Amino acid sequence: MLRPVRAGNAFEETVERLLTAIRLGLVGPGEKFPAERDLAAQLGVSRLTLREALRSLQQAGFVESRRGRFGGTFVMASPPAPARAELLRQLREDGARLDDVLTFRMAVETGAAQLLAQAVAGPIPPAAAEVLPARLAALATAGPQDYRRLDTLFHLAIAELTGSQLLAAACADARMRTNDLLNAIPLLPRNIDHTGAQHTAIVAAILSGDPDRARRAVAEHLEGTSALLRGFLA
Repeated sequence: MLRPVRAGNAFEETVERLLTAIRLGLVGPGEKFPAERDLAAQLGVSRLTLREALRSLQQAGFVESRRGRFGGTFVMASPPAPARAELLRQLREDGARLDDVLTFRMAVETGAAQLLAQAVAGPIPPAAAEVLPARLAALATAGPQDYRRLDTLFHLAIAELTGSQLLAAACADARMRTNDLLNAIPLLPRNIDHTGAQHTAIVAAILSGDPDRARRAVAEHLEGTSALLRGFLA
């Protein structure tokens, strides 16, 4: 997500990239962004533009700057979140938005799983063989505070492992549009157990090189998530 921004709206797009990294949990609460010089190079902006963007996020309560040998820019332990009541009100007034978001996510995430399974139909790439089981293991031991963030990282890893930057960006966009919705509903222990089994099935299908099974496994998982969202937001 920290790819170069376009020159025309460098400040605005820098803020967007940094916020996306925070909201998707790519840089989690209490974690530090890369050093200013490295981050500016990644984003393709001047250090002045980056500093202005970070200052704006600090003023909004998303990050804090620490000085000293172990200093840098850190994500706040509790970044501002949308008001749940207001989010629910808006969604109830615009049911079409929810359907559109869920359709978008279904299309890009099932496609990513299918493509990755096709890619591993031969010898399994070391990255996939290492990253997906590691993401799965992290989710299995996640507490309530970290579950949503680690769930996001699991799903984004599938798209990233395809090697397509456009697909990874599309999946990140889809997840951004659903994260606020997911955070508006409670974590249900039974659903977490069921979801864990579905995640395991997704990884097994991908690593076995079975595109159709991988696509179906992701579709079944997302249909369950959609049902929960529609139920709680009805």
